[in-house]
Amino acid sequence: MRVGILTGGGDCPGLNAVIRAVVRKGINKNGWEVIGIREGWKGLLGDTNVQPLGINDVSGILHRGGTILKTSRTNPFKTGDNPDELMRNLKDLELDCLVAIGGEDTLGVAQKLGSMGVKVVGIPKTIDNDLSGTDQTFGFDTAVNIAMEAIDRLHTTAESHNRVLVTEVMGRHTGWIALYAGVAGGADVILIPERPVVIDKVCELIRKRHKRGKDFSIVVVSEGAKVAFNTEVDKDGSLIVKDMGVDQFGHVRLGGIGTLLADEIEKRTKFEARAVILGHIQRGGAPSAYDRVLATRYGSAAVDFIREGKFGQMVALRGNEIVGVELTEAVYSLKRVDEKFIEMAEEYIG
Repeated sequence: MRVGILTGGGDCPGLNAVIRAVVRKGINKNGWEVIGIREGWKGLLGDTNVQPLGINDVSGILHRGGTILKTSRTNPFKTGDNPDELMRNLKDLELDCLVAIGGEDTLGVAQKLGSMGVKVVGIPKTIDNDLSGTDQTFGFDTAVNIAMEAIDRLHTTAESHNRVLVTEVMGRHTGWIALYAGVAGGADVILIPERPVVIDKVCELIRKRHKRGKDFSIVVVSEGAKVAFNTEVDKDGSLIVKDMGVDQFGHVRLGGIGTLLADEIEKRTKFEARAVILGHIQRGGAPSAYDRVLATRYGSAAVDFIREGKFGQMVALRGNEIVGVELTEAVYSLKRVDEKFIEMAEEYIG
C-alpha cells in the first residue's frame, strides 16, 4: 500500500502529531509506504512536490507547531485543467489512497476527488472548531488556551489604567474561540458572528459596569463578528476586511474589527479604549496536551479506515469515541455555536 498524506489551509497546532501517527502506524503495523505531499494540493499540480516519509522523518515532531509538509490554500478546482492534471499526477505517483488533513476547504476538495474515484480519508483540522460532523477539531484547544492566557494578562493592564481593552481573536464565521476564551478569561462582553449586535448595545453594557463601580472592561470579539455601527438595527451586521483581495477559496482577508470597536467605544462612552489583535499567535507554536492526543487518535484512526476500506469518510470525535462520517456531511455546512451555549455564557459575563 502506497499512501499519500497532505496538510492544507492554515497551519494549526497538532498537524505534525497527525503526520507522525499516520507514518508510524502505517509503517510499523502495516508495512505501508507513506509519501508526504508538500504544500497541500499545490504539491499535486505541475511538477509534483513530494517526499517519502519514514520513521526517522517524523521523530521528534510531536511537540512542534506548524507542519513539516508545509501548506497552502491552493484550490485545484479553481481552473478547469487542474483537476485533470491532479488526477494524472496521482496516477503517476502510484498512490493507492490519500489522507487529507484540513478544514472545510481542504476537505471540500477531498470530497470532490472522492466523487471522481480517488480513495481518500479526511482528518478535521481547524482552530475555529467549525467543521460539521465532529464534536471537536484538533488545534481548537490550543488556540483557546492561548487566547485565554492573553485575556488573563490583559485584565491587569485594563484594571491598572481604567481602560476598555478589546481583544480580537480568530473566528471567520463562528465564535467558538471567542466564546470559550471569553468565558474562561472572564470577559465582560463577547461578540461573535452568530449574534449580530448594534454598537450602542456594546456601549450600554460597558456603561452599566462602570455604574456599579467597575472602571475597566474586557471585550472579546471574533474577527468575523457582525456589528452595526449606526443607529439602525442591521441584522446582518457588516464584515470588517483588511482588503478586498480573496484567496482561491473566495475568502476575503478579515481583520481590523478590534481597532474599529475600540475607537467607537472610546468615542461613544468617553472611556479610554485600546485594541489587541492576537492574530496568528493563536495558531502558532506547540500544541496543548489535549490536541497532541486528539491529533494522534485521528491519525491512528485514519490508518484503520484505510485498512478497512472506509474511504470517502472523515475521522471524527463524537463524545469520546472516534467515528467516521461522510465527507459530504463534514463540508455541507459550518458548525455554529449552539444558541443554548450562547445563552448560558451570557449569564456569566458583564
